Amino acid sequence: MSSALSRTQLHPSTVIYACADLLEKVRSTTPLVQCVTNSVVTNMTANALLAVGATPAMVDIPIEAAQFTAAADGLLINLGTPHEEQRAAIMEAATAAATHDTPWVLDPVAVGVLSVRTALARQLLNNRPTAIRGNPSEIIALAGAGSGGRGTDSAHGVDEATHAAHTLCDATGAIIAVSGPRDLITDGGTDLLLANGTPLLTKITGGGCALGAMTAAFLAVGRATPLHATAAATLVYTVAAQRAATRASGPGSFQVAFMDELADIAPETIAAQAVIV
Repeated sequence: MSSALSRTQLHPSTVIYACADLLEKVRSTTPLVQCVTNSVVTNMTANALLAVGATPAMVDIPIEAAQFTAAADGLLINLGTPHEEQRAAIMEAATAAATHDTPWVLDPVAVGVLSVRTALARQLLNNRPTAIRGNPSEIIALAGAGSGGRGTDSAHGVDEATHAAHTLCDATGAIIAVSGPRDLITDGGTDLLLANGTPLLTKITGGGCALGAMTAAFLAVGRATPLHATAAATLVYTVAAQRAATRASGPGSFQVAFMDELADIAPETIAAQAVIV
């Protein structure tokens, strides 16, 4: 069991160096990321993966889902619109990921608020996700410490979810990523707080969901260091978003600029602009 006394800190330069290395690996190896995700965000998710250098595949029907997971480099399971057929595909894909040692990310959208997805998310924990990414209310609910937020919006702050994140780390072995104005990334022993990003991410469809897919891509190339890989995905995503916001006039132009920044972002840019507290 982790405790505040046993937690360690990583020097920011260590995180930034790992981020630069993993970004180059994503671009040079183009990991294949299977996205079993919600119907609202497929376009945004696929475009974000393509922009950063990965290859997306939205394979989310039963039988094929498990077949594809066996060949994929990484997997995202997002519970945004879990209709009956997709729920079957989700369980198949998660089971296949465990069988084939495919790194995978669980995004427990609106868990705690709605019964079907809450039960499904808790069942999925048995398949040992590599990382779990959600807003504070989702992480608190998944840890059994609350009833969720307001739909997909969080009713809690990141600091309020820290204990729940550590609890989930201990229970599942997963890296926990809690999204907010400051993003918490933890393995239960080491906590990272990353403070880049922009409120415009909350004004476009898929602004959070696509980060789950990005995390799966970075885990695919950084499976030996999942804490670093999860932090690297978050830094690339949020620094790119922050840069895009400086030249956007609103949500529409921001989304276009964001894709451009994901494609263009360089390690030296991340080193100069990353905020690790």
